[in-house]
Amino acid sequence: MQSKNNTELSIVMYHYVRDLKNSRYPNIKGLDVELFREQLKYIQKYYTVIRMEDLISSIENNTKLPKNSILLTFDDGYKDHFDIVFPILNELGIQGSFFPVVNSIEEGKVLDVNKIHFILATQENEATLIQEIYSLLDKYRERFKLNSNEYYFKKLAQPGRWDNKEIRFIKRLLQNELPTEPRNLIINKLFEKHVSLNEETFVKELYMSKDQVKCLVKNGMHVGSHTANHDWMDSLTPELQEQELQESIKFLKSLGITDNLTMCYPYGRYNETTLEILKKHNFKIGLTTKVDLVRNSLPLELPRLNTNDLPKESRAEPNKWTLQSTNQTAGFPKSIRS
Repeated sequence: MQSKNNTELSIVMYHYVRDLKNSRYPNIKGLDVELFREQLKYIQKYYTVIRMEDLISSIENNTKLPKNSILLTFDDGYKDHFDIVFPILNELGIQGSFFPVVNSIEEGKVLDVNKIHFILATQENEATLIQEIYSLLDKYRERFKLNSNEYYFKKLAQPGRWDNKEIRFIKRLLQNELPTEPRNLIINKLFEKHVSLNEETFVKELYMSKDQVKCLVKNGMHVGSHTANHDWMDSLTPELQEQELQESIKFLKSLGITDNLTMCYPYGRYNETTLEILKKHNFKIGLTTKVDLVRNSLPLELPRLNTNDLPKESRAEPNKWTLQSTNQTAGFPKSIRS
């Protein structure tokens, strides 16, 4: 059983970090490199950036974290992280924690989540894309016993923190709502039409290579698990969850990583089965997408802030999340060790 802690820590989550205006996909929802630099200046002004090893030590050995501690995490293993993020962090003497997906690297597979992102990045009108999706649903409805278009829209079209209801509908429908086979058929047709016919080339443009991930490890960056296929863990059977973790552990071992194992849940989704498997394999940290500071949190269920939750201007006044952090003290009490 996990034990709660009383620490105060900010963990920030990043995805795409790139020179957006000069990229092939300027409308992808990412962080421009200059804004990343500005945000790091803001972070260094108000926080102490810690290493993942500091966090694990504070849990296991009851050591205190510096006041206003912050941990930087980078999901999905993008080439941006090696080409742009790593040199900046290395220059500043800051550790990042990176979470690549095994099969995007080992098997040259573009993740469905990324296919959806780039499909959306090519569209100026979500309504037109929705009509295209409706046509494909109509095509496959009888074959796969699908519900009506109206049913899916009513169920899924609810605005999120950063997306309007139309984009939220598209993401939720294509990420998890539809059965696997029609979902893959629709995503692949849209991806081939709007983004790329050559998935092999696109993979090399989008993700780090294994040698690049090894370079991160060699240079003191932390690398953890983001599973083998980036599936919603809470939708998988216990056997499939075990397989996802086993493949991920094997990949980490091939990088020379055998201890201080950490997990970043794809889509932030997990269940009690996931937690039990992680404990069995001696994972130390689990990162969710719950939005909060780390306070009274379980080590395998730590919340994170999004990059958009912190200012991207070095001269900005501390915002609400920073003020909450600076008003607290850090450290893990003895009671959290299990």
